[in-house]
Amino acid sequence: MMSKKNIIFSFLLFTSIVFFSQSERVEYLPTFDKNKIHYGFYLGLNQNDFKISLENVTSIPDANITVEPDTGFNVGLIADLRLHKNLNLRFEPGLMTNSKKIYFNHLTSPRDSVRDVSSTYLHLPILFKFSTDRYRNIRPYLLAGVSYNYNFSSNEDNQDDNFAGKFRMKTSNFMYEVGVGIDIYLYFFKFSPSIRGVFALNNEIKYDNPANATSPWTAPVNYMGTRGVFLTFAFE
Repeated sequence: MMSKKNIIFSFLLFTSIVFFSQSERVEYLPTFDKNKIHYGFYLGLNQNDFKISLENVTSIPDANITVEPDTGFNVGLIADLRLHKNLNLRFEPGLMTNSKKIYFNHLTSPRDSVRDVSSTYLHLPILFKFSTDRYRNIRPYLLAGVSYNYNFSSNEDNQDDNFAGKFRMKTSNFMYEVGVGIDIYLYFFKFSPSIRGVFALNNEIKYDNPANATSPWTAPVNYMGTRGVFLTFAFE
């Protein structure tokens, strides 16, 4: 499993190698950034876990919940609108998959203490891209924006809850994203690796049914929201 630290280190190592290898004097795609609109696609890795905050006062005072994330994948398309020579507006619809194990450490039964959460999201981000001026065949940039995420695997409408072994999440979620990347101009296309942090704005947990108000799984949870790292490779 690739950890967040390994993802960040790999990105920094790769961009450092690219930057210090810019001895080539020939500029590729010299008019690329003058296009008003251009398109592309991206592939990438992600590692998402949950930020969890528990109620200060609860009927389950010994509640202890931890998350073990796994590495997932994301793929999508890019539509880029040039607003200014250093500012672009981007729409990057795609699919994102990942899985996690949630451990309810205050429960002793193996059947009750672990929930496997596998998610597939329709990821719809709108991003502003702030770029520096081009240096030979590279151009660093920053990204910031928001996204709507539709969770196909949420189980929100399932009437069964954790007492029947079903961990449920909300279907519609909103997140904000910030990141950094570098455009690399090649002979035929532009290659753009980036690393991004993704953070949920809303509480994503679907609480167990009202009849189970003292649920040991959801009653202690005040907030549960995605936080993750994306390593993205764009081709434009």
